[in-house]
Amino acid sequence: MIRQTIYFQGDVQGVGFRATTRLIARDHAVAGFVRNMPDGRVQLTVEGDPAALRDFVAGIRERMGDFIHSLSVHDGAATGEFGSPAPGSLTTRH
Repeated sequence: MIRQTIYFQGDVQGVGFRATTRLIARDHAVAGFVRNMPDGRVQLTVEGDPAALRDFVAGIRERMGDFIHSLSVHDGAATGEFGSPAPGSLTTRH
């Protein structure tokens, strides 16, 4: 299990980015949250198996790639604070 915090930059707010990310998460065993940042970025903090995270982020890039200008990925050790990774375990924070 690993943890990734990913910051998406571009036209990522006001386009359904968080809702789409949650829909994509229904097909992947991940747990965490997605939220808008005051500076216009979207933060995704997620835990799961490395392959599941890779596929999940690839799905986001495939569906929302036209809105993403860049992203930064920060890897770390999973803490388990979001519970066990399971499809549909991603939440939205405000």
